Amino acid sequence: MTVRLPAFAGTIEGAYERAFAALAEAGAAPGDVVHVVEYATAAALGAYAEVEAARGAALGGHRAPVATVAVEALPGGEDLSVELTAYPGGGELVEAAPDEGLHRGALRIAGGIVYLPSIHPRGGDFRSQYRQCLEQAAELLKAAGLGLGALVQTTDYTASATRAEYPRCGRPRKELLGTADGVFPGAAGIIVDQPVMPGAMVSLDAIASTAELRTVNPGWKRYDTLTYKPGVAAGDTLFMSGFGALEPATQKGIFDGDLLAQAEYTYASIAATLREAGLGDRPPYPSVVRLVEYITPAAVEGYEQVAEIRRKYFGDGPALSSVVCSALLRPDFLIEVVPTAVLK
Repeated sequence: MTVRLPAFAGTIEGAYERAFAALAEAGAAPGDVVHVVEYATAAALGAYAEVEAARGAALGGHRAPVATVAVEALPGGEDLSVELTAYPGGGELVEAAPDEGLHRGALRIAGGIVYLPSIHPRGGDFRSQYRQCLEQAAELLKAAGLGLGALVQTTDYTASATRAEYPRCGRPRKELLGTADGVFPGAAGIIVDQPVMPGAMVSLDAIASTAELRTVNPGWKRYDTLTYKPGVAAGDTLFMSGFGALEPATQKGIFDGDLLAQAEYTYASIAATLREAGLGDRPPYPSVVRLVEYITPAAVEGYEQVAEIRRKYFGDGPALSSVVCSALLRPDFLIEVVPTAVLK
């Protein structure tokens, strides 16, 4: 059974200590870890050797793919937040070809889910960097005997300076992603103005599956021409895109400036996708096991009030990771939520 923990924030050493203490409380060991996500502020990225040392000490020689996500801030003002996923025995380690960049060379497959490390490009314009990220993902998946059609979820991180160029990622996604029968992964696009790697205009985090994929869409026509879908069912897991206060029929953002109304609408949209997947007719939805919430700086002050609305939809069960990004692709968005649910 997969153990998904919320992100634990603190100092560099403190975040890792808290995360691995929670892992032990959940009955898992460092050798069970299949994925590590580091939400790192500029301060943590500036002391990244310390982050690597803290991670190495906590893992004790165990190898796991690591996703390092640059963030504007953390809601509590800490330097680093660490999120762990574990599986009994640590699943299967897959060695990939070494390459330049962070965390390359190891994937883990556990319960049919393929966990990849962060992917970062090396030079070129925005579109070519995005293509590089997808091609690097292909090389990683090749070591596991899979292709890009196995991807179930992608999250890309770009900057405010390249927001106008973001639609350029559509061509490489259309050319490289998707299965033969048209199943594209769930996706989220987040704006962070501090890159993990100098010169990178985009970074990519991705998850794949060894299972057959199936699109889950409540009937929203806007997704017919997009290179991502609201949800992708794979094995016993439902991977979803990032959701915000976007009206599917008009493709316009709504509730400008109202965080609570945006959160309510966002959770309701997630609920519609869960219903389509057969996970219940009304909230709460205990099937949701993970939520990553990206909020803008303007949303930080009122963010604690979102908890009550979230609890109404999902109870207290999901592992929650909350981070502050520089902005969201839709300028009027204050919050974007990326959920994961179980189907059994």
